[in-house]
Amino acid sequence: MSFFGVDLITLIQAVGYTGLFAIVFAETGLFLGFFLPGDSLLFVAGFLAGQNLFSLPVLIGGLCVSAILGNVLGYEFGRRIGPKLFNREDSFIFKKAHALRAQNFYEKHGPKTIVLARFMPIVRTFAPIVAGVANMHYPAFLLYNIIGAILWTVGLVLLGYFLGSVIDVDRYLLPIILLIVFLSFLPGIIGYIKEKRSR
Repeated sequence: MSFFGVDLITLIQAVGYTGLFAIVFAETGLFLGFFLPGDSLLFVAGFLAGQNLFSLPVLIGGLCVSAILGNVLGYEFGRRIGPKLFNREDSFIFKKAHALRAQNFYEKHGPKTIVLARFMPIVRTFAPIVAGVANMHYPAFLLYNIIGAILWTVGLVLLGYFLGSVIDVDRYLLPIILLIVFLSFLPGIIGYIKEKRSR
């Protein structure tokens, strides 16, 4: 099943558990991981577990841990570079006012953001980093990081697992993956439209 030129089923089977866990860790904790297709990978991995190619408990457990640790790494990275950002002069790329605005935002909406960001490509990569830069209260970050990781990984893996047993994979898998990708980007699109209207 090809998706943007990549056969996801073949890819996931090739990389196995270790590759899947590494991809989820990278997407949720490393700057360079923002381009990785986490949602569709989780869904297809769940589908393959429904075909007895993966152990569902091992898959869910490993993906949850990888997603949690990825966000922790992102937070720590942001927390360490945060003071340097606040102490530097404004430039074309960085403005101290934006960092202060992010800090105020995370004080008010941090928990909700950490959970919801899991379901938004690109945003889920940068949300924990920004939370670290904004010095979000760590116990709160960790709690909602865990909640978001569980909802994201378990939800998408189980969706793939159960749909895989009732759908014709050759006919419906690609449309379902495209729908998941669209729904992942939808909150960002809606937010952008609302912001344009409010200006």
